[in-house]
Amino acid sequence: MRLDDSSTAALSIVRGEVTSDSEAVRTALREAAARRRARSSIAEEVERLAADGADRAEMRVIREQMAELAPEPLD
Repeated sequence: MRLDDSSTAALSIVRGEVTSDSEAVRTALREAAARRRARSSIAEEVERLAADGADRAEMRVIREQMAELAPEPLD
């Protein structure tokens, strides 16, 4: 496998103290998969909250209360 310069540099960072390039690639793939799963989980949570009418209503009340507490703008 041939890597460009930036990929070679990235591999050397990922490799760190790992004993082989193959192990470094496996580690990087596992870490990338974990990040994608986490992002997917967060996106699902956002969608669930956005669909929750009671939560949206509570957020609206809080925004209105915060707006009432905000100082008047300095002109």
